[in-house]
Amino acid sequence: MKLTLAEPRNLVDSINVISEIVNEVRFRVDKEKIDLVAMDPANVAMVDFKLFSSAFTEYSVDKEHELCVSLDALKSVLKRVKPSDILTLELDEEKNKLKVQLKSDNTRTFNLALIDVDEKEQRVPDLNFAVVVETTSMIFDEAVQDADVIADAVVLKAGEDKLVIEGESNMSNVLAEIPKDDDTSLKLTTQGEFSAKYSIEYLKKIIKGGKLAGKVKLQFGNDYPLRVDYLVQDKLNLGFILAPRVAND
Repeated sequence: MKLTLAEPRNLVDSINVISEIVNEVRFRVDKEKIDLVAMDPANVAMVDFKLFSSAFTEYSVDKEHELCVSLDALKSVLKRVKPSDILTLELDEEKNKLKVQLKSDNTRTFNLALIDVDEKEQRVPDLNFAVVVETTSMIFDEAVQDADVIADAVVLKAGEDKLVIEGESNMSNVLAEIPKDDDTSLKLTTQGEFSAKYSIEYLKKIIKGGKLAGKVKLQFGNDYPLRVDYLVQDKLNLGFILAPRVAND
């Protein structure tokens, strides 16, 4: 297995965001992609990440591999990546290590020990969303940060023509209205109005994915999980599924 990225940013920025949610992950590497599905320790948020072979300048995979790593260790190595570096990942099966090579005006090599992950294999649940919204990452980012000033949770509400993001505390509230326009599309699978409440603590971590993509896709329903996806066409998909907060939470 040998994988080379001439633009390591897609991997570096993705790992930085994912590490906000989970600590240890199981990467699966096949001939088409690297992917991981992982649940945070509190079982509130799931990460669904894919980095496609087309993002690499060299993608040599002879068989499927499973790489279990500490994200803290991997992130520490990726912090050493310079903008001019070419990043190569190789698996040393004999030593059970992941070789990370950074090459520009010099060559630096890190050998990361692979670990055992006790957690059972996670699968992305089959969800049927009533609402599908696509908007700019900046609009969603600002709405979450505005709500964070007032509340510890946000309510997402969707009707035929707009998405509303609301934060409320005992004495105060904040409201962001995002209408359907050239920047925002909104589709409902059935007519009506839909709403659900989600933790701002987790959303503040998730919206960091906005540095990877200019657009974000939001899917939810009445008191239903929220799926957030940041897609870089032909390169990666960084997705999150966030459990709703119940009415008396």
